Amino acid sequence: MDENNVSWIANFIWRIADDVLRDIYPRGKYRDVILPMTVLRRLDTVLESNKQEVLDMKNMLDDAGVTNQDQALRGAAGQDFYNTSKFRLKDLRSRASQQQLKADFEAYLDGFSPNVQDILDNFEFRNQIPRLSKADVLGTLIEKFLHPSINLSPNPVLNGDGSIKFPGLDNHAMGTIFEELIRRFNEENNEEAGEHWTPRDAVKLMANLIFLPVADKIESGTYLLYDGACGTGGMLTVAEETLLKLSEEHDKQVVTHLYGQEINAETYAIAKADFLLKGEGEAADNLVGGPEHSTLSNDAFPSREFDFMLSNPPYGKSWKTDLERMGGKTGIKDPRFKLNHADDSEYSLITRSSDGQMMFLVNMLSKMKSDTPLGSRIAEVHNGSSLFTGDAGQGESNIRRWIIENDWLEAIVALPLNMFYNTGIATYIWVLSNRKPEQRKGKVQLIDASQWYKPLRKNLGKKNCALSEDDIKKICDTFLAFEESEQSKIFQNEAFGYWKVTVERPLRLMVNLSADNREAFRKACDEAGETILVDVIDKAADKLGSGPHMDFNSFLNSTKDTASDINVKLTAKRTKLIQKSLARKNESAEPVIKKIHKLGKFEVDPLRGFFEAQVNGKTAVVEYEPDTELRDTEQVPLLEDGGIEAFIHREVLPHVADAWIDESSIKTGYEISFTRYFYKPQPLRSLEEIKADILALEKETEGLLDEIIGKGNS
Repeated sequence: MDENNVSWIANFIWRIADDVLRDIYPRGKYRDVILPMTVLRRLDTVLESNKQEVLDMKNMLDDAGVTNQDQALRGAAGQDFYNTSKFRLKDLRSRASQQQLKADFEAYLDGFSPNVQDILDNFEFRNQIPRLSKADVLGTLIEKFLHPSINLSPNPVLNGDGSIKFPGLDNHAMGTIFEELIRRFNEENNEEAGEHWTPRDAVKLMANLIFLPVADKIESGTYLLYDGACGTGGMLTVAEETLLKLSEEHDKQVVTHLYGQEINAETYAIAKADFLLKGEGEAADNLVGGPEHSTLSNDAFPSREFDFMLSNPPYGKSWKTDLERMGGKTGIKDPRFKLNHADDSEYSLITRSSDGQMMFLVNMLSKMKSDTPLGSRIAEVHNGSSLFTGDAGQGESNIRRWIIENDWLEAIVALPLNMFYNTGIATYIWVLSNRKPEQRKGKVQLIDASQWYKPLRKNLGKKNCALSEDDIKKICDTFLAFEESEQSKIFQNEAFGYWKVTVERPLRLMVNLSADNREAFRKACDEAGETILVDVIDKAADKLGSGPHMDFNSFLNSTKDTASDINVKLTAKRTKLIQKSLARKNESAEPVIKKIHKLGKFEVDPLRGFFEAQVNGKTAVVEYEPDTELRDTEQVPLLEDGGIEAFIHREVLPHVADAWIDESSIKTGYEISFTRYFYKPQPLRSLEEIKADILALEKETEGLLDEIIGKGNS
């Protein structure tokens, strides 16, 4: 591939936009015309040589009354697409009127095969024709794409003596031109961070990470590749190229089938067009896309399983519309996202609706092969939030737990900043497999490749660096070596897990029967329709005396006796009224008793909230009312020696001796604190350096002072 020729053609097409569309379209809308026209011109050049054969086949099929003509016409065209109109683009250069040109151009478009029609529909290109025609630039636009100085054909343009004037453009070169145009348009439109095109260097790394570990295990046969957020399809084609190259090096005969799904209509059209332009007709048919084809709410391949999968899903992007289509958070029954794990038949893998990136990973994991020697291998790009967002028991944490406890996570690679065209945020490649080699079982490797890159001479959008071939090799070698180093850390699976446990402390109350409290209590009873309770409290207060403060447990017992005397049942609601209006917190008070159990029926276990206490002169086991304002949570590592109990005894009870844990609150969570594992503390400066800085600052300050008071001018 002649890179200079490719660059020149991309620049030429880029200039067409300014030459023809300025004052008719805003710059952000140039792509609506230029991208589909580039596709049309390439398809047109490919179909030129067999145009007459297609027309003859069409006439023969029509005469024979054959309705299902697609395969026969593909055969006549020698391609996976065709055009049955009588026109070629070069036949549409000039017309007597714009109206006639518009009609003929529309007839030309109508002649394309169904797969190209799908591309045109998703580009919404027909919507542009009236505007172009009205502005009298449709003919000019066609002329520009037919200009003799560029050749978009796979065949060379020859001079009169048979020498090559312009080389032919192979499918790879055409794809490169297409991708360069897309990149420039994305940059012009300043697209959101989650809607970027994945650079080729990152895709190469991802492909190597899923193929190199099994390169010597790939056998001759058919392999299925999948991308659930395929964008313009670049990941699939790079992955295919990598697999075919490796299989050739190992003398294996491999056939690949590519599958992808993409919700953005234009991006899907670009991907499908790119596949057709590269001669990937079958792969183009296996792409599904458009706004009605969201991977999350409308899986196009629910029964398919794939050998290799890679993706760069949108991150930081809401999937609320999908969530509503699927029945809301409590109504989702999709077996991809609600499944059986950790003795929970309704284990939820549903993330916050504000960010659905990890749902795409779950979708791919649901499509793993389990009955083949290689199983499935996956590489997916995520931003940093996938490492740690979501509390224990929430969707993101549940996904990490599900992945790690199934021992699917092989490695996570931290990429350099500013790797992508439209975002400078930190990104990470997750590498997963359901056939881990023996040495990786039960372990996860973290690789910090954030400093392995080559600066670009000129920024491409926000992308200011790239992975060179050496960088990619260094990362892959580190991954394959599976050894500890400054940039490679290896952990047990459980190192990322923790128990989240609620720590309670008792509520301590004293009753205050001040006039203000008694008045507040009367009002509360009136509002609650519990006026009888006022009499109960008055009688209890008379019995206990007029002391301003008294222990809540004693007061409550007396209140119960009084209530019983006048045949009033002291319900939980009534107790809360008393507590709210008459009691005040007091650290020196006895803990408020919530439940009393007979000694022997319940074991004394202060750590779990069962305390020994004297109640009415008898020893009992009691549970205390927790003080919600003192409630706290602790994260206890799964690898904590002695578990939760040892942690609480060591970290909590020495500081708050009356604390206990709520066992019903315990949830298991997982997070990967990547930065902490690779944190390098800055060395402390020496006293000599600090002293030198202070002296220099003093000297500078003296000079300024002299200047201010004019000492030097006297």
